[in-house]
Amino acid sequence: MGDARYIETANGRRIAYHKTEGAGPGIVFLGGFMSDMEGTKALHLESWAKARGRAFLRFDYSGHGQSSGAFTDGTIGAWADDAREAIETLTEGQQIAIGSSMGGWISAILIRHIPEKFCGFVGIAAAPDFTEDSMWRDFSEGERAQLMKEGLVHLPSDYGDPYPITKQLIEDGRKNLVLRSPLVMPFPVRLLQGTADEDVERQVALDFLDHIDSPDLRLTFVDGADHRFSSPECLDLVTAALGEILA
Repeated sequence: MGDARYIETANGRRIAYHKTEGAGPGIVFLGGFMSDMEGTKALHLESWAKARGRAFLRFDYSGHGQSSGAFTDGTIGAWADDAREAIETLTEGQQIAIGSSMGGWISAILIRHIPEKFCGFVGIAAAPDFTEDSMWRDFSEGERAQLMKEGLVHLPSDYGDPYPITKQLIEDGRKNLVLRSPLVMPFPVRLLQGTADEDVERQVALDFLDHIDSPDLRLTFVDGADHRFSSPECLDLVTAALGEILA
């Protein structure tokens, strides 16, 4: 796949990326919480785009993958800023955002702030507002007290080491919530959600659906699919959704 290239943001963060030149509208993949741009979905979509001569961008938020910074210094707002700078610096014309998990939340923030840059959105197990509506909601009283006093708690993860959750992540998340008012997306939107997803509840997908104002909006539940949504069948659904938007 070659070596990553880098841009430096206005805040001095070094963001790693891979960019494929091609026709527009381009496709931008926005990854998940503690994920990176070398995952199955990102690489599959890059190959799909290359085969069709389509512009494609994948990148790592600060504190993720090959980008600079410590994960525990990051916040939703900072990662949205990283994504905005990557998109504004590295892409031309309108883009289709593909947001996986947290990337679905980041996509919604960007579509609000720079709507002129987007002409489509695919959410894969999208997790808008998860710091408040999942993490903070499910913390025990002891975990909440520890977070407020020490600034850090660790949550178990099915994907490796425990997740370090900081007080600033929770507090900044509250400034970037997207499910408290309508989300105007004047273009095709496809939401994909597995019924066996243990990280994002089905109700989150339904709430996202209810908040999006789009002329062409569909939510697909996939029986038995988990949060990774990376089986060949699931990947085919993602590219089929992309094909519908591009059509």
